[in-house]
Amino acid sequence: MELYTLPLHRRRKQLAAPLSKELREKFRRRSLPVRKGDRVRIMRGDFKKLEGEVLEVDTKRRAIVVEGVTIRKIDGSEVPRRLHPSNVMITRLATDERREKSLKRKIS
Repeated sequence: MELYTLPLHRRRKQLAAPLSKELREKFRRRSLPVRKGDRVRIMRGDFKKLEGEVLEVDTKRRAIVVEGVTIRKIDGSEVPRRLHPSNVMITRLATDERREKSLKRKIS
């Protein structure tokens, strides 16, 4: 299937970001799909080294919105800058029951 015709539930897998060293050792995984509430560090682009929380995950556009990452438009208004998840690194996971359960299942 072509990338732009993938259904949204399959595009979610495309929104994976690498984990930090500590998380890699803890969960024995290289990357995970990004979720709202995850804490990420931006690794590439104009906002490099900035750290913030994921405010929105847009599966349709294959992009995420990170807290504090905004650009100023010509009219002076601030809008969030969308980033591709491959350009960020997850430093802290948002905890919820389903995610923890799936991570523990993968470790065992």
